[in-house]
Amino acid sequence: MDSQGQTTSLQRLQNVEKRIVKVLELAGGVMDELASPVGPRKDVVQNHCLEFMQLIKDIQVALRDEIKSACEYRPFEKCDYGSRIANEICHKKVEFIMSQLDAIKQTVDEYHVAV
Repeated sequence: MDSQGQTTSLQRLQNVEKRIVKVLELAGGVMDELASPVGPRKDVVQNHCLEFMQLIKDIQVALRDEIKSACEYRPFEKCDYGSRIANEICHKKVEFIMSQLDAIKQTVDEYHVAV
């Protein structure tokens, strides 16, 4: 992901953040309507709820897209660190096995000398 890709991603996430703020404002508006001493206005509550649900859907889609694009981004794709570490671990395992085999050979040799 290049610098421009990161910038546009950040801009998209900032837009999601603005939508989340709007969702909270809508929820607060509905709570205010429900707490109104004259009673809630059905049309206002309904409009707020419809807008709330549409924004929630938009937020989910935008976040899903950002997560998907982040998973496709592999900055260390050409890095050989993982394979080098795996190779070193295998080398240590082989050294350990060789030392165990040497110990077994020594035990067998000592047994043959004793018999």
